[in-house]
Amino acid sequence: MSLAIHLRPAVKEDMERVHQLITELAVYEKEPDAVTNTIEGLKEDGFGPNKVFDAIVAEVNDEVVGFALYYTKYSTWKGPCLYLEDFIVTADMRGQGIGKKLFDKVYSIAKEKGAKRFEWQVLDWNEPAINFYKKYDVVFEDDWRNAKIFL
Repeated sequence: MSLAIHLRPAVKEDMERVHQLITELAVYEKEPDAVTNTIEGLKEDGFGPNKVFDAIVAEVNDEVVGFALYYTKYSTWKGPCLYLEDFIVTADMRGQGIGKKLFDKVYSIAKEKGAKRFEWQVLDWNEPAINFYKKYDVVFEDDWRNAKIFL
């Protein structure tokens, strides 16, 4: 018997659960103390007057078990692109098609919006994620380095 998986746009009230999942992702990515964002920050940034992201949540039995957070970025060479910042399915629900449904939904949103690229990052040691992405027509780039400044 397959799970009844329901995808929907996230609402402000989901941000507490989304924050819990972000923390779970940070632990999985071996950065348990790296999350400095707050529930209030997620609410403001996703639903306030200067909204900067959108999110989809996955529910099973009315419980949020995963999410995908994305936003529009701009390429000077290509034009508008959709960037998948993070998506996660809680550990006990993985392997049941929920991640695929979330990823496919954001992919379809990118197409609907006319994005020129759909992009994200994956850690080089995260073999389960890399193998998941290989099921798509993905280009993995080895010649670009990530750079950032923490403010």
